[in-house]
Amino acid sequence: MKSATATEVKNKFGEYLQHARSEAVEVRKTGRPVAVLLAWDEYERLMALDDAWWAEQARKAEKKGYVGPTAAMRVIKSRMREKTGSNS
Repeated sequence: MKSATATEVKNKFGEYLQHARSEAVEVRKTGRPVAVLLAWDEYERLMALDDAWWAEQARKAEKKGYVGPTAAMRVIKSRMREKTGSNS
């Protein structure tokens, strides 16, 4: 991964933007990494991976009995009606 200071990126943005289309660019400020400049396609790929990971976590939670907020609220309201004897 190419690395550059924030000042270098600011001064030669077009050049670094072009480079980011093929390889991510680490942006440093005061010697520390603060950002990464990367191609849109790579960003979309990473977001798709993140979405897939969270979807798998949700599937695992459902298998363990998690029913989600909507179903949980129905159960809570039903139990509250049972305790109060109300049908509304």
